[in-house]
Amino acid sequence: MNRRHFLKFPLAAAALTLNVRADGTDRAPEGFSVKSGSDRYQEELQIMGGSFCCKVSAKDTGGDLCIYDTVRKTKGGPALHRHFIQDEWFYVVRGEFAVEVGGVRTKLGPGDSAFGPRKIPHAFANVGESEGQLLILFQPAGSMEDYFRQMAKYGSGLPTSGDPVQKALWESHGMEVVGPPLRF
Repeated sequence: MNRRHFLKFPLAAAALTLNVRADGTDRAPEGFSVKSGSDRYQEELQIMGGSFCCKVSAKDTGGDLCIYDTVRKTKGGPALHRHFIQDEWFYVVRGEFAVEVGGVRTKLGPGDSAFGPRKIPHAFANVGESEGQLLILFQPAGSMEDYFRQMAKYGSGLPTSGDPVQKALWESHGMEVVGPPLRF
């Protein structure tokens, strides 16, 4: 092998692996921005009483996390549930929300946040008289993006905790429904 080509090979191989983590998963090759009211991939989803816009995708982080911005047009929220592999963090942008984590209910307003550790039952609900906005972070991302896409097929209404089809959907994405949505 020509010495010049031999020396170029390691440099080319190193350049090709810059976007791969040590565990072999891909990451975004560069930073990006997402405009207000826009989705990372222009696929705003209408589910569970509001719109969900992905701001940071699992594709961007090698599966480490994903972040959704949800505008809640109606009161209510998802059933009490738990994730087996994801932590979930809630940050209120505007409006009023109730969040329950591990049996402790807290009322949150703009700038407030709550953390739901994996395996601990949690739920949230828009409880204000007007539209509310919540950022939700999942770490690691798991299959949450696929879950939201699948939920969008059922329409924008809030699911019932006893629906066997939706219960199976939750379970196939690493979650378990453990109770009804929050009452307020």
